[in-house]
Amino acid sequence: MIARPSVRLCKRLAAAATALACGLLVAARPASAQRPTLAEIAAYNGPDRMAKLIAGAKAEGVVNVYTSETVEDIGALSKAFESRYAVKLNVWRGSSEDILQRAVVEARGGRFDADAFETGATAMESLHREQLLQAIEAPAAELAPQAIQPHREWTGTRYNIFVAAYNTQSLALSNLPKGYDDLVSGKWKGKLGIEADDSDWFGVVIDALGEEHGLSLFRDIVEANGISVRKGHTLLANLVVSGEVPLALSAYYYKVAQLKGRGAPIDALPLAPVIARFEGAGVARRAPHPYAAVLFEAFMLGEGQNILAGRDFFPANTAVKPMPAGMTLTFLDPAKALDQSRKWSKYYRDIVTRAVH
Repeated sequence: MIARPSVRLCKRLAAAATALACGLLVAARPASAQRPTLAEIAAYNGPDRMAKLIAGAKAEGVVNVYTSETVEDIGALSKAFESRYAVKLNVWRGSSEDILQRAVVEARGGRFDADAFETGATAMESLHREQLLQAIEAPAAELAPQAIQPHREWTGTRYNIFVAAYNTQSLALSNLPKGYDDLVSGKWKGKLGIEADDSDWFGVVIDALGEEHGLSLFRDIVEANGISVRKGHTLLANLVVSGEVPLALSAYYYKVAQLKGRGAPIDALPLAPVIARFEGAGVARRAPHPYAAVLFEAFMLGEGQNILAGRDFFPANTAVKPMPAGMTLTFLDPAKALDQSRKWSKYYRDIVTRAVH
């Protein structure tokens, strides 16, 4: 008579058989079934790149973007993105400083909500240094060379040109300053305005004018006339339109063009040196929706370039819209600006933003 195995032995044999079967299934699973990492998605640049990104993004269904764009500008981009790819674009808006602070605080707390960031060059470079961005191998043949960063962790999508802006009903064209030296005159008393956080612009201007001369010149301008310090370039441009600030020194050219195109009494006045600063997009290194994150950057460097051009921006793709004729632009170097940020922030604060309004 053959002895029956015990119940305990039967359970052990069944468990072993199950484990063996599972092991065989895992071993037999093709490599293509493994979910790609963000680094792998970001590095892929094959002919079917966009098809893979779109399919993956649709499966994820959403992309979370931290941006400093105005409501109307990011609204136009969001509408086109969602219509084109059927992927929801969730937006958190804030200043460049707010975006940087939020990203760093969240990362240090082990929270990773952002898929992508879209903001100014120095903030994007700070995100790179905080190791919060993922390098992307994206086509860049038609982009302005200043848009491409050596580390490839963010790419310029458009550039803002800093110009003076004046109210065309308050100031006659013949009386406008030809350069910063003209602003020392007391006739500008109570008429000047500037944006509160433009210390990076200020640093490049002073460098171009010569540090000793430039700092002395701005001290004289503020001492002679005072200067109204306002938070936000959109607000500053609208105050020019209202006449409260007849002459703003650090307005965004695209915002002036938008308002002028709507019939507002405002126009641009380029004062040499004319500074340009890129805004850029980058993918978060711990993006919860990796396909959608990379797709968003691809959109911003592709179809988004035409949308930006249509909204009076100067996109990074110079084939979409060339650089403005008649202006010699000095591009801000984001790495250098970041290295010298404390220096120029102190000078800007001491000379400009502490001025009596």
